[in-house]
Amino acid sequence: MASKKVFIRGIGSYLPERVLTNRDLEAMVDTSDEWIVTRTGIRERHIAAEDEFTSDMATQAARRALGDAKMSPQEVDCILVCSVTFDMAFPATACIVQKNLEISTCPCMDIEAGCSALVYCMEVAAGLLQLGSYKNILVIASDKLTSITDWQDRSTCVLFGDGASAMVLSTDASGARAVLVDTLLRADGKGGDILFQPGGGSRHPASEETVKNRLHYLKMNGREVFKIAVRGMGISLKDILSRNQIELADVQHFIPHQANMRIIEAVAEASAIPVEKFIVILHRTGNMSAGSAGVAFDEAYRQGRFAQNDLLMFATFGGGMTFGTALVRWLI
Repeated sequence: MASKKVFIRGIGSYLPERVLTNRDLEAMVDTSDEWIVTRTGIRERHIAAEDEFTSDMATQAARRALGDAKMSPQEVDCILVCSVTFDMAFPATACIVQKNLEISTCPCMDIEAGCSALVYCMEVAAGLLQLGSYKNILVIASDKLTSITDWQDRSTCVLFGDGASAMVLSTDASGARAVLVDTLLRADGKGGDILFQPGGGSRHPASEETVKNRLHYLKMNGREVFKIAVRGMGISLKDILSRNQIELADVQHFIPHQANMRIIEAVAEASAIPVEKFIVILHRTGNMSAGSAGVAFDEAYRQGRFAQNDLLMFATFGGGMTFGTALVRWLI
């Protein structure tokens, strides 16, 4: 990264109140708690209320991150929101969050890179900060994945939950929790047809036919996602360590995308990383898309799991296929 350092001054997250357990799902589709846990590691997930939207969860997470940083909303120079379930096509959900926080004039932008988007946002924010035009940027990942979940598809409906995470990235080291060491982004568009939402865009605009054919729900080829995710995450984590001349053993904590325990275990085995180094919350949250790694980061921080000078690695993948890896040095 450039010479100007970028710090994480505040961290926050939000999970909706309602919890949907595997036992609840047994009454909804042809599945079982044993089947879900064996194949995914997930036991329950949080579900947003009908009148609770992506922007609402994003706002809650942002307020908690600002509180952690001991900052007022008026100190924010820019807002970046990443999601695959924005409130609407436009205006930007980031603009809605700005209104909720009662901030005026600062630029707002939505970023979509699937479940890797949190790390994509971190790199975009770091670049803007290093240009010198901004001092404090809110990076928010929020998704109401259950709004595009097909509750008739037992292979996918067991996987997803709702939630949001946020960070305040800054060039000001005052009270900083961590410093961003490096980020590495990649994508392979050839994998775009294995994890996608076909309906609602210019290719398949909303119509009676697209609704009838259930095209507005998430579609996934789980077997192919597994293979590409494990390989791509493994390559990315090795490459970012290599270019920073850091040994794998020097990383104390790995914060992966919380998609499936089998994927995490496979990455750990392939990279010879003790699985105990991975921070895992998916058994309680399911897959929350871009917000997943950030919620895991915030919860581990609140639990006091990080020690001063610990090196943390975010390792994410998502539809696209996209990959985002970040190195963070804990300071407190």
